[in-house]
Amino acid sequence: MNNEKIFGFVRPLVDVHTMGMFAMANLLKDCNYTVHIADSNINKALEQVQKINNYSLIKSWIINNHITHLCFSYRLDPIDACDYFMQLYHMLVDDHMTIQNGGCIQVFSFAGLPAACQQISEKTNQHVLVFPGGESPLESLEKYGIPKQQIDSKLVINNAYDNMRWDFAKKVIESEAYKNISAQDHYGYSTCGTDKDTFIDRLNYSRSKHSLPVVRTHSGPYNPNRVEALKEYNSWVTELANSRLLDVLSIGSSQLTQSHFGEDWEGLQNGGGVPINSPLEYRIIREKAKPMLVRTYSGTKDVPSLAQMHEDTLNISWHALSFWWFNELDGRGKNTLLENLKEHFEAIKYIVSTGKPVEPNVPHHFAFRGADDITYIISGFLAAKACKLLGVRHLILQNMLNTPKNTWGVQDLAKGRAMLRLVKELEDSQFTVSLQSRVGLDYFSTDLEEAKVQLAAATCMMDDVDPENEHSPEIVHVVNYSEAVHLANPKIIQESIKITLAALKAYRQARAIGSIPNMAYDTDTNYRTEQLYSEAKEAIALLEQHITNLYTPEGFYKVFTEGFLPVPYLMDHENKYPKATMWQTALKDGGMRVIDHNGNVINTIERYKKILNI
Repeated sequence: MNNEKIFGFVRPLVDVHTMGMFAMANLLKDCNYTVHIADSNINKALEQVQKINNYSLIKSWIINNHITHLCFSYRLDPIDACDYFMQLYHMLVDDHMTIQNGGCIQVFSFAGLPAACQQISEKTNQHVLVFPGGESPLESLEKYGIPKQQIDSKLVINNAYDNMRWDFAKKVIESEAYKNISAQDHYGYSTCGTDKDTFIDRLNYSRSKHSLPVVRTHSGPYNPNRVEALKEYNSWVTELANSRLLDVLSIGSSQLTQSHFGEDWEGLQNGGGVPINSPLEYRIIREKAKPMLVRTYSGTKDVPSLAQMHEDTLNISWHALSFWWFNELDGRGKNTLLENLKEHFEAIKYIVSTGKPVEPNVPHHFAFRGADDITYIISGFLAAKACKLLGVRHLILQNMLNTPKNTWGVQDLAKGRAMLRLVKELEDSQFTVSLQSRVGLDYFSTDLEEAKVQLAAATCMMDDVDPENEHSPEIVHVVNYSEAVHLANPKIIQESIKITLAALKAYRQARAIGSIPNMAYDTDTNYRTEQLYSEAKEAIALLEQHITNLYTPEGFYKVFTEGFLPVPYLMDHENKYPKATMWQTALKDGGMRVIDHNGNVINTIERYKKILNI
């Protein structure tokens, strides 16, 4: 390991956004640097660092690990971000913890929203290295002064497909034609906007009118005052409903809504999001949302009862369930992994009785934590088949692109196609699948004009996952272009939807006249797809053959704990899941693969057979 720079990553525990932090940590590890990621005790102490015991805990962690580069991350409210960081910064400087005063810290860095970065730069006279978002992996490493000879050359390779999409998207944005996009014909069916409205009704109507995709977006204001936050959100909902651009309102509920619904929140930090805490508040949103459909995330406990409550109060368009996630595993809740899985399976049994679709909110959560592309595919398939076996009749298959953001476009297509193909093989007269595509969470630039181009370019890729199917993708989750800078308001949400619809229309027209390549026939993409599909299919067969009762909570628990689904970025400081975190992954030829200590790719079948001892 390189002994000149030792990186320590910290974040206030209330901020659950860890993807960028782990991506950066992995890049540094790939460059042969030592990286320490603080555990929950350290991160919790950051929230009240002025308490002497908390400061002493953080200081000891820095000294004991010989941290030279202290990397602070906070992507919520800029004012809170500045307060958290500056308190720690001043205490460490005053305590002679910097290299200039005999301490070990050479560099402070802060990653957060641009407004927070600007404040911190000003308050520290530019002595803190700031990462406002949108930096490429190469740019991030260069900011830290990593020598070019230690950086993987793959990070700087240009890709013809990605360049083509960028050039195309740039023309779409520069033309400003997207500003003339109007609402799609999605509202002409008899149940639309009534208490009997359903996603399936809207899907079938939109398909009959050749006006797909159904559009969903996820949003919510940040306001520490709960009453004011709800009032503001309800005004947003009314504005979005009147625009008729949005089909599915996805409520950006707060962490406390998910973890402490209906409880006393006195003294608890909300952490951003819409702070809904009663069935009545959900009902009000539902009424204001019509004729939009409404969905929201499940909770981190009492999952079956929350599913019923969401059904009763929202007539929820579909239920989103996380299976392995949103529990003690990722710090989002108190449920153990097995408890969480049991609650999810029970919730699905209830959802089946309603006839509503289920969205397994699964594959990208593995990708957030460093999983390889095969694990992304397999986790999505396992969740889908479990839903089918439990009686679900319609599945929403979410495919998050640009995760990690330095994945090559052709690999993103191959990964999405392989997963879609495997899950579609489950279809029959009793089980159907709708593909929902979206941009990656960590993808957008802080330059808003550039972010608009990124949104359009990623939208083009969504259409290339299944390019010869005029109905695909059936659902687009529009991620708003301002995400790297600030939360999207209704104006930005509507503009993001228009950009998405305009890019889809223009890209399809260009393909039809042959001015862009038809990626259905791209040799590289098809070769990658076949490789991923074959490897994943054989791996699934091994699991089904050797894991008793695979499609049960206990089966899913074993698949995770035995290390079949590697998550090297998982914050497992108590070492509860050593087999899940023991495998290394890295970007290889544009995609994520499991590697050995020498950087060589480990085939999934060989790895599974080793785990199974066969």
